[in-house]
Order: sequence, then C-alpha cells, then structure tokens
Amino acid sequence: MAGLYFEEFSEGQVFEHALTRTVTETDNVLFTTMTMNPQPLHLDAEFAKSTEFGRPLVNSIFTLGLVIGISVGDTTLGTTVANLGWDEVRFPKPVFHGDTLRVETDVHELRDSKSRPQNGIVIFIHRTYNQRDELVASCKRSALMLRKPLQA
Repeated sequence: MAGLYFEEFSEGQVFEHALTRTVTETDNVLFTTMTMNPQPLHLDAEFAKSTEFGRPLVNSIFTLGLVIGISVGDTTLGTTVANLGWDEVRFPKPVFHGDTLRVETDVHELRDSKSRPQNGIVIFIHRTYNQRDELVASCKRSALMLRKPLQA
C-alpha cells in the first residue's frame, strides 16, 4: 500500500508529486459530455474563439479530479476511508488542451475523529501548476484516514 496512515502524516509535510499529466482535447470533451455539461466553452471551438480565451477551456471539474488523482499515490492510496469534502476550491488561471499539470500537496492539519476513534482526519492543501509554473488550481481537502493497525 502506497498511502500513509493517519499517524504517518505530520503538519507542514509537503509532497511534490512526481506524476504529471498533459491534458488533451479528448480528456476534456469526453469528461464534459460524460457529465452531461452542455457548456460550449468546453465543447465548441468556434464559440470559444469568440471568448476572451480564444479557445476551449478545460472543464474545471476535470481539473479538480486530476489534481486529487495525482495526489493519491503518495498520500491516500489504500489508507483513506472517505473524502469528507473540498473547500476553498479555486481556479485562478484557465487550463487549456496541451497544458501539462503538476501538483504539490501540503498537510495542513491533523485531528482525531470524534465520531470514529479508529480514524483520523487529515486536511490537505493541493496546489496545481501548469508548464509555465502558473497556479491554475488549488483546494483544501478533508480526508478520513485509517490509523495504523495494532500489532498483535
């Protein structure tokens, strides 16, 4: 299991995830249509030409999912019980087809779960940058994590 247990995290810990991902037009069109989003800004190149961006934008929900996905291998793979929520989700710059994204994760806070003593809560701050090192996405994520199993 690659993920860390609650006790293995420390506040202030930083993960610079090795995985990166170039976003393709196929990613954007497939995700947007699969989620029934008719927004022409994501699907219609001619429409997008008339916007301030001049080309289609990548669906921000795809970007958010990619951010979390990139972080999983180093942080929560096999050791998370559930995501509890996302807060302060921001997209300060657009993502376009062909952008390559990288993610950094900070452990912002650790706390015991009051309702589930066998688990702990980790608050992560995820930041995502494109190939020009521009911040394109950030969020605060709360995850309910497994504690280390007791040794017999």
